Amino acid sequence: MSDTPLGILDLVPIPSGATAADALRNSIELARRAEEFGYSRYWFAEHHLNPGVAGTSPAVVLALTAAATSTIRLGSGAVQLGHRTALSTVEEFGLVDALHPGRLDLGLGRSGGRPPAAQAAPSATATPVVDGRAPNGLLIPPRFSFAHLLGSPRVALQRKLLLLPNAESQEYAEQVDDVLALLAGTYRTADGLEAHVVPGEGAGIKVWILGSSGGESAEVAGARGLPFAANYHVSPATVLEAVDGYRSFFQPSDHLDKPYVSVSADVVVAEDDSTARELATGYGTWVRSIRTAEGAIPFPTPEEARAHVWTDEDRALVQDRLDTQFVGSPQRVADLLEQLREATGADELLITTITHGQRDRVRSYELLAAEWARR
Repeated sequence: MSDTPLGILDLVPIPSGATAADALRNSIELARRAEEFGYSRYWFAEHHLNPGVAGTSPAVVLALTAAATSTIRLGSGAVQLGHRTALSTVEEFGLVDALHPGRLDLGLGRSGGRPPAAQAAPSATATPVVDGRAPNGLLIPPRFSFAHLLGSPRVALQRKLLLLPNAESQEYAEQVDDVLALLAGTYRTADGLEAHVVPGEGAGIKVWILGSSGGESAEVAGARGLPFAANYHVSPATVLEAVDGYRSFFQPSDHLDKPYVSVSADVVVAEDDSTARELATGYGTWVRSIRTAEGAIPFPTPEEARAHVWTDEDRALVQDRLDTQFVGSPQRVADLLEQLREATGADELLITTITHGQRDRVRSYELLAAEWARR
């Protein structure tokens, strides 16, 4: 049996023809089944103004899911600190922990109303990539540029609606420090004033940092000795620099004595490769809707996806994600996940699977868990 745990990252996707309520029920059912299948943790992402994604508030969805499960760890992947305060974040998770103690992971991200950070340049110690491959053969596609999104009216609208008028986001590193201090009960102002969060202070909430490059997030996680989650499924081109950067910055702490990394992957599993490819047909058009800043569309059926007329620009927007999605039989996908684990040195893998049908999605996770347990 593989000693690398598998977790789940859920966006609470809304299939075409379904409602947000259907998507929430699907996710809660999947979390219950994931607990049965042996997955180690179940995280919810945070996204806004997307007609095809219902996961707008990780803390709320966590509260609903915690009541329907009993042992699996639950968390955020990630709370977007750019439009929140440290206090509101600790209070929300503290409330859930009060009734479900010791099960929560608080994953923190720097996005959400905050301008994108500049991509870090690969360090001299970065894992070499030759002809688009890591040393063990893992595909590392060309870097995707999000520059076209910076002037998007929809992105500007999201920032406007997420932030209070004239509000300025707190510096990310300072905000993470405040979260840690409030959880530990050590928060002090410069003049010695204390703040104590009840419920929340002293809770068994584990803080994670999520990042897509070797820049600020990797540095914050490493310097504070926190576990780090790198996103192969969001930015496959920069996953190696993300994990290498984190490890280079790492300092032992009360949280960890050595680096601890989780790496995400987009996965669709079925009994055979052809069935899995059919189930994954809608992925390209769905990713395109995100990367054009239209907002994630309801996840299409294969027939709906095949009706899309592709342009060269469309293909360029999604090719890296299509090339790095792991699709196929349990054996094929497990082999690819082992390759990802080896290339990144991951201590855990975080699986995200989206299909139009709920039964197919649950079955994908079931097949993968069974194959992984045999290794």
